Amino acid sequence: MIDLSLGWMRRAGFVVAGAAVMAATLVAGCGGGGSGAGGIAQPAAFTTGPVNGFGSIIVNGVRFDDSTAEVEDEDGNRGSSLKLKLGTMVEIESDKVDDNLHRAKALRIRFGSEIVGPVDSVDSTANTFVALGQVVEVRPTTVFDDSLTGGLAGLAGQVVEVHALFDVASGHYIATRIESATGAALFKLRGLVSALGATTFKIGDATISFANIAAADLPAGFADGSRVRVRLQTTQVNGQWVAVSIRSGVRKVEDHDDARLRGTVTAWTSATAFEVNGIPVDASTARIDNGPVAPGSDVEVVGAAKAGTIIATRVKVLRADDDEVRGIELHGAVSEVDTNANTFLLRGLKVNYTDSTVIFRNGAEAQLLNGASVEVKGVLSADRTSLTALIIDFEG
Repeated sequence: MIDLSLGWMRRAGFVVAGAAVMAATLVAGCGGGGSGAGGIAQPAAFTTGPVNGFGSIIVNGVRFDDSTAEVEDEDGNRGSSLKLKLGTMVEIESDKVDDNLHRAKALRIRFGSEIVGPVDSVDSTANTFVALGQVVEVRPTTVFDDSLTGGLAGLAGQVVEVHALFDVASGHYIATRIESATGAALFKLRGLVSALGATTFKIGDATISFANIAAADLPAGFADGSRVRVRLQTTQVNGQWVAVSIRSGVRKVEDHDDARLRGTVTAWTSATAFEVNGIPVDASTARIDNGPVAPGSDVEVVGAAKAGTIIATRVKVLRADDDEVRGIELHGAVSEVDTNANTFLLRGLKVNYTDSTVIFRNGAEAQLLNGASVEVKGVLSADRTSLTALIIDFEG
């Protein structure tokens, strides 16, 4: 039977392992609210991490209404909410997060991945693969697009797009979503510069030529250790990837008087100086619960965002038995119900309810018909392309 005492069964929201900033809520000096340029309301909160549910979209346990949000890619090109899929890395500007309901209205959503490129090798034993010279870790929470077949082993030789969290300590990318990028016009890589020379540098094991990039087009502070986002030609020249553009890869957080982060420590200097998804945390004056903070710890941080750093007043190291089960939550109308296979589609994802431990709430299995409005909580299937339902709750 399912353990009904688990945290996410007590609460509406739960997060994917490795998810980053929970929410950063601004207490505006002028009293909040108002409108910005073009009539768009001024954002009061900032959230970044992978999408771990829909209804409209759920990120780090907060359910964001994206019905009127502006959606764009990391270059500022307007996009559609259809681009937002399970595991997609996003940055959300929203109105104030309601901590009781775990809800907010998204104003702007930006999405972007870390890697687009060919898979050079796969290590099924270590659950890793190498793409564009970068080691990518595949975890139980990594979502594979349903166009991919054969699981991890099936990635060999393919061109893929990888949404991920970068772990500075190991130099690995922790994948949150992997999808096919066959036919990509350009490859892409976000990471740390090393071995910078007159015309080349490295990110991981990839050597990149920037001989064709004018000095004026390089990001400010371009040097070893800087985080950059590089677009590349799809064919190597003399063993080097050729850069088409180089931009800063730093995710910036505006100043917020009330900032909250939840995620995995991806860079660590000490128990009071670390990063969560590339965002620095200064915990030198913070109260630390369940410490110490260590590389790879799941943490919850409360404080203020100042000049791109979270000045923490409280840090809690999360334990497996006192926080949410890492899972997926979907809301919407079901379609393509197959009572023989015990599957249906919800928000474009196949849901499997064959497990005898599925709990139905506010209805029965017989009511699972096309058009029925439900909330589903579950975990990824073994091949990570579908959802195994644990709870199906009929809504409305």
